[in-house]
Amino acid sequence: MKSILTIVTFAAVLLGHTAFAQTAFKIIPLGVKGGIDESNLSSYMIAPQGSNDYVCLDAGTLHYGIKKAIQAKLLRGTADEVLKRNIKGYLVSHAHLDHLAGMIINSPDDSTKNIYGLDYCLDVLKDKYFSWKSWANFADQGEKPALGKYHYTVLTPGEETPLQNTTMQVTAFPLSHGSPYQSTAFLVRYKEAYVLYLGDTGPDSVEHSDRMQQLWQHVAPLLKEKKLKALFIEVSFTNEQPDKQLFGHLTPHWLMSELQVLASLSGTEALKNFPVVITHIKPGANREQLIPAQLKKYNPLQVKLIIPEQAKLLTF
Repeated sequence: MKSILTIVTFAAVLLGHTAFAQTAFKIIPLGVKGGIDESNLSSYMIAPQGSNDYVCLDAGTLHYGIKKAIQAKLLRGTADEVLKRNIKGYLVSHAHLDHLAGMIINSPDDSTKNIYGLDYCLDVLKDKYFSWKSWANFADQGEKPALGKYHYTVLTPGEETPLQNTTMQVTAFPLSHGSPYQSTAFLVRYKEAYVLYLGDTGPDSVEHSDRMQQLWQHVAPLLKEKKLKALFIEVSFTNEQPDKQLFGHLTPHWLMSELQVLASLSGTEALKNFPVVITHIKPGANREQLIPAQLKKYNPLQVKLIIPEQAKLLTF
């Protein structure tokens, strides 16, 4: 009887570890770069494992990225079908073209869905893009006639909001992207698992801001409890870029400096082998080779550095 109990207990522990190790999210990069190449701009489809109900974290590239993902057998159907059926909404971090051009261009053939963002971001969409001056107004607010395909959902900083037609929730946090311009961090939750995605941002000390500090304070407990599964964060320039020419972006040096702040709140052990996905590398000047090399050379916290590739699945 004792040996049977031992076996049962061991099996229960093993199952518990297996369940903990199971991935919660699948993420399809539709675009990963920070400019120039219009076929590969910031956009990531995220869904819970076992679901095909995605939202897009930014939408710089859509149609081309979806086609590449279909070719890689990550998605089924045509690009038009995936756009209409599987993408349930857009989380737009800020209104720069490399983060929303795909959504604008594809809007005539899209289906009805929500655009989520902080108020300043959605105001730019209303005033500058879906305005009839630059593009037809496919949204439900703004210049008349409003065609009503997209619904603007204003996110309140620090307040969790359901992502309609999915089983996920999101909490938004403002970021500084070249003061006074703003960007957004999105903390996406499915059950008790989280992924944190940052739009473009500069380090607090250069931006004369405390927005990164506030974000780290919020997510540090989740990191300690192993509920935070991955961090998506930009590194646009190499370490050689002068601070005065960062324009609200990070370098490898500044990323590691910000992660040290997070470590001071969560403990350094929590960051060891923690997945950090490096987004928004700007092409040119050999940055696509230098930035990964500089990150690898100085990684004192031993985070797991991931350079995403278009149409290459990520799971966390």
